Amino acid sequence: MLDLTQQKICITGGAGFLGRHVVEELKTRGVTDNQLFIPRRKDFDLTVEADVARLYEQVKPDVVIHLAAEVGGIGANREHPGRFFYANMAMGMHLVEYARRHAITKFVHTGTVCAYPKFAPVPFKESDIWNGYPEETNAPYGVAKKAIFVMLDGYKREYGLDSSVVVPVNLYGPHDNFDLHSSHVIPALIRKCETARVNGDEAISCWGTGSASREFLYVEDAAKGIVEATVKLDTPTPVNLGTGNEITIKNLVELIARLVGFEGEIQWDASKPDGQPRRQLDTSLANELLGWQAQVGFEDGLQKTIAWWRANA
Repeated sequence: MLDLTQQKICITGGAGFLGRHVVEELKTRGVTDNQLFIPRRKDFDLTVEADVARLYEQVKPDVVIHLAAEVGGIGANREHPGRFFYANMAMGMHLVEYARRHAITKFVHTGTVCAYPKFAPVPFKESDIWNGYPEETNAPYGVAKKAIFVMLDGYKREYGLDSSVVVPVNLYGPHDNFDLHSSHVIPALIRKCETARVNGDEAISCWGTGSASREFLYVEDAAKGIVEATVKLDTPTPVNLGTGNEITIKNLVELIARLVGFEGEIQWDASKPDGQPRRQLDTSLANELLGWQAQVGFEDGLQKTIAWWRANA
């Protein structure tokens, strides 16, 4: 097992939603501020090879935890498929190649549930990741992220680069992105329902039919899983991080409306896409390899997220 207290750790995306929770989890395990480096975009554009080369030269990390991504909800994925593919592919490719050149101790890659085939058997098992094409609206993002799985496997076999790969399901929690245009479903719905409640609106409109299902993982649980993978895994076998529980979007909207106190009508715009029909992960491998399982209940996590939004909106 890797002793984190002896490593210089670079966390891409460390100032973001997931990243700040990973930083806090590392600190609970004895990692100090002077061991951590969080590259900021204004200083290092990780899609540019020269900036990645400069990052490794200046920081000289032992461990890289790659969390940075360009991503959004269905709308953002439909508008920026080219950018999302390029940015995520370029970041991963440059970071892994320079990890090899600098012979770092370990590279940790955070994948995405969007990598799974559109019609993968439910619950999704890691062995099914390559058995079909992802849901079309988020395929450029999903394919770019999972291409790095293959790169890490090749680099392990040819160069001996130790790495680990985690595949989190949809995350939510405090510090999430609540922008209605670019956010994922839970923060968008919390903001929409809370705004409607405050304004006294009679109805809200939601995309799709509400029939699709999703699984959600509280961000602090995800951070713990990522740090466990950093410590315990040396081979880039993808490992799902989730709860193993799914909920339809219709039931999700009704639950969030109830928790924020919005009592108006929920209208569905079936002209908009539902996205992937179902998402639910098999998380048995995470339990077997990492001794990890989600701890925060869904309703409890939603209440914490709503409270954070109300305090910080």
